[in-house]
Amino acid sequence: MTIRNLAYLFQPASIAVIGASDRPGRVGTTVWNNLRRGGFAGALHAVNPRLDRLDGMPCHARVGQLPACPELAVICTPPATVPRLIAELREHGCKAAAVLTAGLDAAARQAMLDAAKPGLLRVLGPNCLGLMMPWIGLNASFAHTQALTGRLAFVSQSGALFTAVVDWANAHGIGFSHFVSLGESADVDVGDVIDYLAADADTSAILLYIEAVRAGRKFMSAARAAARNKPVIVIKAGRTEASAHAAASHTGALAGADDVYDAVFQRAGMLRVESTEALFDAVETLARVRQPSGEKLAIVTNGGGPGVMATDALVRAGGQLALLAADTVARLDAVLPATWPRANPIDIIGDAPVRRYADTLQILQDAPEVDAILMLHAPTAIVGSDSIAAAVVASAAGRHPVLISWLGADAVREARRMCRDADVPEYDTPEQAVRGFLQVVTQARYRRLLMQTPPAAPELAPGRVAARGWIAEAVAAGHRQLPADIAARVLEAYGIPVATTRIARDEREAAMVAGAIGFPVALKIASPDISHKSDVGGVALGLGSAEQVREAAFTMRATVSRLAPAARIDGFAVQRMAHSAHAAFELIVGIASDPVFGPIVLFGQGGTAVERIADRAVALPPLNRLLAADLVSRTRIARLLPGYRDVPGIDGTALEDVLMAVSRIACELDGIAELDINPLVASAGGVMALDARIVIRPAGGDASARLAILPYPAHLARDLTWQGEALRLRPVRPDDENGYRAFLEALSPEDMHARYFCMLRNPAHSQLARMTQIDYAREMCFVVERPAREGRPAELLGECRAMADPDNERAEFAMCVRTDCKGGGLGRLLLNAIIAYSRAHGTGALHGMTHRGNEAMLALARSLGFDTTPDADVTRLLLRLRPANFPEEGTA
Repeated sequence: MTIRNLAYLFQPASIAVIGASDRPGRVGTTVWNNLRRGGFAGALHAVNPRLDRLDGMPCHARVGQLPACPELAVICTPPATVPRLIAELREHGCKAAAVLTAGLDAAARQAMLDAAKPGLLRVLGPNCLGLMMPWIGLNASFAHTQALTGRLAFVSQSGALFTAVVDWANAHGIGFSHFVSLGESADVDVGDVIDYLAADADTSAILLYIEAVRAGRKFMSAARAAARNKPVIVIKAGRTEASAHAAASHTGALAGADDVYDAVFQRAGMLRVESTEALFDAVETLARVRQPSGEKLAIVTNGGGPGVMATDALVRAGGQLALLAADTVARLDAVLPATWPRANPIDIIGDAPVRRYADTLQILQDAPEVDAILMLHAPTAIVGSDSIAAAVVASAAGRHPVLISWLGADAVREARRMCRDADVPEYDTPEQAVRGFLQVVTQARYRRLLMQTPPAAPELAPGRVAARGWIAEAVAAGHRQLPADIAARVLEAYGIPVATTRIARDEREAAMVAGAIGFPVALKIASPDISHKSDVGGVALGLGSAEQVREAAFTMRATVSRLAPAARIDGFAVQRMAHSAHAAFELIVGIASDPVFGPIVLFGQGGTAVERIADRAVALPPLNRLLAADLVSRTRIARLLPGYRDVPGIDGTALEDVLMAVSRIACELDGIAELDINPLVASAGGVMALDARIVIRPAGGDASARLAILPYPAHLARDLTWQGEALRLRPVRPDDENGYRAFLEALSPEDMHARYFCMLRNPAHSQLARMTQIDYAREMCFVVERPAREGRPAELLGECRAMADPDNERAEFAMCVRTDCKGGGLGRLLLNAIIAYSRAHGTGALHGMTHRGNEAMLALARSLGFDTTPDADVTRLLLRLRPANFPEEGTA
């Protein structure tokens, strides 16, 4: 819904417990005692009509008798009382309530929300265990213990895991800034809390336990924003739940809900783990390990067994063992015994003195083929582990990150302490250490995907209007699937190569069409009621003459009529057989619809056994070339596609083009519910769709409404004339990074400081990525571009951006025009564009600031209706676009 008023939930100055009690075993008793013992310094009030005093403090009969309005109310009363209490609290001016009560039916739940809405009283729960903020001594829960203070936030959709994690973390000395039980999330949901915690300075990492997400786009926007700033680590329940279901396409059957969540977490930059232990291991590792430059691990061990265990764990998990270069082996030969294996893992032998450890680690730090180092140590009587720890700590300052597993207990206790004090990650077992390394690698890979600059986004497909028309006609005719020839035309409209296909009404016409197309041909039954044609004898391949086609058609009709008697038969699809001079792979590419996150794109190994093979990966559109390549890489068949032995590799660029085209179909054609291209034949000569199945539905009004991630809004671009030259006003694109770098270099120091309040002469890639790779659901940036001409690249002449809060009530705007282009009206043009966009987008107000001496900006703002308010060295600017939906925070 919004983050509005969540500060009253997470940072209250006063709390009222409604249903506070002195009876043992009651929720109200436990909550009251936890708050009293937790050290909360704010005002604390009890409400219970049965009591005059509780625990030596006054107890009030009802909310209206409270001496002051509480900022947070904790409700522990029967379900029937909750809507009335929420209404009373709202009338009293309260802004947040945690409803611990369970058992609200649908009517009571809706009545509760209706009572809260007029005052935007935020509701956590119902049916939750409450929340803890240890840093302010707040334990408004009925957990059995208090969480320790720290910088982690834990948000759980499971009450049982809430208490289990508190207990586990206390035993391991792990502390928290926030500990939140969401319960049924009638109002405050996981996306709201992620949004709040992303900006919380007291939280260094966000840990999530998720069972389900209801608002896909809000979750994605919140998660992507948070993951750019701090680690977000998630456990998602239900991985083993059977998710295959009856569907009209292979894609629909293959794309299980858990696959979608995997794709969601990866696209958002979140790290998924399998257990509570792995959750905290990940926090420990990500907090201590520097990001490696790559994924190749060197393993150093003083015993063969631990090295083998670590190698097995790495290889099984898909990690990379560094292949030692000849120069590295030669240097190691000079410092290691002759019996060392001269390969990775590097066994330095059990009698190794400290110098052997130090020399080996230094050589590996210098090795360019190594990205990280894992050292495994089993205690011996030769040298003390603390001396070895000193060498490890010294090496950890080198080029590559170092991890260590100390095997044993008492003998390595001091070594463990030395590593922890020096922020060197240490683990109990080789397997834990490998898992930690792979978590760092995975997190780095996801963050690179978030930050990489993809190629230019295409304009809207020119054939989309025609494709929408074909789909609408088929829906109006009562079809659930597009006829085969129309499905082929849709693919062709988006640039996907398709085998020539014609529809014949009967057996005689099929033979004639085959002769016109050219032999050999494939013959397929044409029926809107049959999804998988080969299952009912509806496919014949390699037919070389008209007679063969005619015979196959008669046989096919008889077989289909017997195996699928209720199916309508419209005729036959005749298709030219694809020829390739190269060995070809059968692949599947498709679209399925997820009820929460909208359309998803699937890729994998195709063919008739596609569901048995189950080699697939899914991704959320929109896809660019980098994301398309990543999608392919997450399948088993990806290892074969580059070629092997005498089998040449496929045209990878052509395959990525198809994936991006299918992604555009998913974004632009909401009349498509499911799509299968199976097989998509791929070889060194290119790709071709041999069969396409498209399940259709009535189209909605806004094709982007169902997308979890909004695609590039190409429709907002327009051409204009400025001072006699043609320019283009358009939204910023991810591939504008180089253009932005040149734009910043062209600014004078004064203009640079006026816009960015700092100097950005050599901005890092991550800074430019944040400027150019924006979430179009919450942010817009318009740029004015001078097109490329006479061998010169395109140039950016100005920008104006607005970033909305999650409520879309206020958007912060900023603008800048290149120094040599100032004074010609580009600033007015850009600011008018962002005002018009924000008004159309439903934003409540635009606000910003400028230096008090920036008279040109102040004059422009005032001429466009902005209110200007001096404040110290700056002037604040505000333009109201509509009346506020919500009262200002802190007001009734």
